[in-house]
Amino acid sequence: METASTYEDLVGHLERTLGVGRPAAIRVIDEVLAYFQETADEFIRRRHGELQAESQRNDQIFDQIVAELGQRRFTAPALSKRQIRRLVYG
Repeated sequence: METASTYEDLVGHLERTLGVGRPAAIRVIDEVLAYFQETADEFIRRRHGELQAESQRNDQIFDQIVAELGQRRFTAPALSKRQIRRLVYG
């Protein structure tokens, strides 16, 4: 899993442009990376729990999750060379 330490130049950029300290810049990067590394399954489970905690009913929850899924990007599953080859050549 990538962490902010992988992106030292970005840490410096955030420090300069946002006027934040190193710990805050690292936290921002780690949060963004975590956001984009969440799988669809993880998102669905997490979001369902959040909406349930707001006392929403499952029919409302599922409608909202369907709508939100279309607005999110998810990490790709790990693919073997063979799977990639099949995607390219059928």
